[in-house]
Amino acid sequence: MAKPLTYLLLLLLMVIWGFNVIAIKILVEYFAPITITAFRILTAGLVVMIVLRLRKEFRKITRQQIGYIIICSLTGYLGHHYFLATGLTMTTASNTGLILGLVPLMTSLSAILFLGDRLTLLRCLGILLGLIGVSFIVLNGSGNLKGISVGDLYIFFCVIAQAISFVFIKKATQTMDARLITGWMQMLGAVFLFLVSFQIEPHGVSTLADKPVWVWGVFFGSAILATGVGHMVYNKAIHQLGAGESAIFINLTPFFSLTGAWLFLGETIKLSQLAGFIFIVTGVVLGTGVFEHKKHHGYSSRVHKSS
Repeated sequence: MAKPLTYLLLLLLMVIWGFNVIAIKILVEYFAPITITAFRILTAGLVVMIVLRLRKEFRKITRQQIGYIIICSLTGYLGHHYFLATGLTMTTASNTGLILGLVPLMTSLSAILFLGDRLTLLRCLGILLGLIGVSFIVLNGSGNLKGISVGDLYIFFCVIAQAISFVFIKKATQTMDARLITGWMQMLGAVFLFLVSFQIEPHGVSTLADKPVWVWGVFFGSAILATGVGHMVYNKAIHQLGAGESAIFINLTPFFSLTGAWLFLGETIKLSQLAGFIFIVTGVVLGTGVFEHKKHHGYSSRVHKSS
């Protein structure tokens, strides 16, 4: 897949993930948070597995790949979703949005630790501008940032867990198809979440009864489109672009979350939030290394012509 097409798919995916924040808020209001998260991820995993079966893309996995799947499931699904769901009950949406904006930075730092990646000055600047943009949006969109709380720490742990999972997904996709690892991660991650939910929410399954049809429509839309198909696309992008470069796009999700709130909840978008979006777009352009790629390509062309 060409890089421009991958960038476009990531942009569309950020729109879906941004709107998915609203969907998850609705689901958490109607169901026990961890329980419904486990069912959502299980549904997504089944969809991915069915797609792989229909396309005859199942492959035998090695012991090393099983190890990667377990690590990614524990970090990217159990850790990330548990801390996210729990943290949201103890902190504000503004704090959560700002802290989640740290994912690209934490992913880049994790890539340095685990993959030996090198951060250039332009990419560091891109990450910084992206975080500034996220700050504009979450602080001016829903209130002032308050002091660090236990909930804030949980959201930070959620960011760390997701960042670690991204770099191990990158390592796993060197020898394993991204869609296959997505399916196995979701299935195993759902099992881990169910085990936790049985302990923390012993009556969580009972909250599934007597819910409106439209709520289940939101559930399946979130599970299939955002979690199932979305993570297949994103893990494929990690394989093609790298963990740090792909994570830069996550800075776009707060803006699309606000857009979704305006469309579906009637909330207004402030000028300061649009200013934040400009910072984010600039950060994405710099953070994805587009200028560096063009500079390197131009230099290579000149060398080729001179020879």
